[in-house]
Order: sequence, then structure tokens, then C-alpha cells
Amino acid sequence: MRTEHNLKLKVCGLTVAEQIQELIALKTDFIGFIFYEKSPRFVLSHLNLDDISKFDHRGKVGVFVNESINKIIEIAEKANLHFIQLHGNENVDFISELRKKLNPEIGIIKVFRIGENFNVEEFHTSAQSILHNISYILFDTNSTSFGGTGKQFDWNLLNEIEIPLPYFLSGGISEDHIDHVKALEKQPFALDINSKFEIEAGIKDLEKIKRVYEKL
Repeated sequence: MRTEHNLKLKVCGLTVAEQIQELIALKTDFIGFIFYEKSPRFVLSHLNLDDISKFDHRGKVGVFVNESINKIIEIAEKANLHFIQLHGNENVDFISELRKKLNPEIGIIKVFRIGENFNVEEFHTSAQSILHNISYILFDTNSTSFGGTGKQFDWNLLNEIEIPLPYFLSGGISEDHIDHVKALEKQPFALDINSKFEIEAGIKDLEKIKRVYEKL
């Protein structure tokens, strides 16, 4: 179990250069860029790959949903990403092939979406099959829109499963949830915040984010 002061923070769905620079100044551990065209936070509607490559930060995460391996690799190289977050239905063969072709210095985060029909045994089997090819697991609320719902899943499920790697906790996390996170039996490696810390899609409320740092 990790101690509270080690809990890291990822701010996802970033689109505004000035806000990104401020989050870097705040020493935010991970900054997330969504490369999914159907997302209201699709980063390439606001910034180009060269812009992203120039942000001086060691925790740049590119979020992809059922994208081709070649496209992921191209974006990762051009944007100088440090992590690839697979948020779609990518299977064990896809992840294995991506790991072989991707720069070995770039980590892979695999998302498991938890909904009403979450199957614990299926999760264990799936997690074990990709364990050697990924760096982290991320748990998010299941939705047809692949995240960004602002809804929280039942965190009690995390106490019922074997989690073989450090994990990111996502899914409708707000300021009010920080104490609940600290009470979890299996502490996350990092919190992944997004829609509950926005003025509008892609525009973050930096004052809210600063208050989270104070609570952490």
C-alpha cells in the first residue's frame, strides 16, 4: 500500500497551451492528451503534434481508442510522448504487437472500464495476459463514449480483485472524493482527473486542481 503523500496526479483532456504550462509549473505528474476524434477534448482540434512535443515534461500521456498501431507510433514519436494509454477494446495480440514496435522507453497504460457487468475472472485473465507488456493499469467508468462521463464506478470492486500493477483511478473524480480515495484498501498509484475539473470541455478549472494538491 502506498502512503498518502506518494499519490500522483494526472490531468487529462488538455487542450490549452497556457494551462498546460501552468500545470507543468505545478509539477503535475502526468498530463494527458486525447487523440480520439470523437472526444470533445480531441487535442488536435487545438494543438498540433509539434506543439505537444515542445512541452517540457516527462509525463506526457497520449490517449488512444481503437487506433491503428502505426498511427499510435507516428503520433508518439512526433509528439514526444512518454506513455500510451489504450482506452478502447485493444486485445492481447494488439498490445503485444504495439509493445514490439513502440520505442521501449515509452510505457503503456491499459484501461479497464468497470460497469454493471464487470467480470472479475475475465479481468484477472486479461490482466495476466498483458502484464509483461504494460507499465500501469487504469480503472475508469464504462461508457459507450470511452470515458469523460463524469460518473464514478463502485470503488468497492477494487477491494475484490487482484491488481497486479500500480493503477490509475479515473471516472468522475471530484474534490469531494479525495478523502474516499485515501480510505481505499488498495491505494492507487495516481488519480486521473478530467471532466469534474473543467469550465467546459478541454478548459480546466486550475483553482480546483490547486485545491486537490492541497488535499493530497
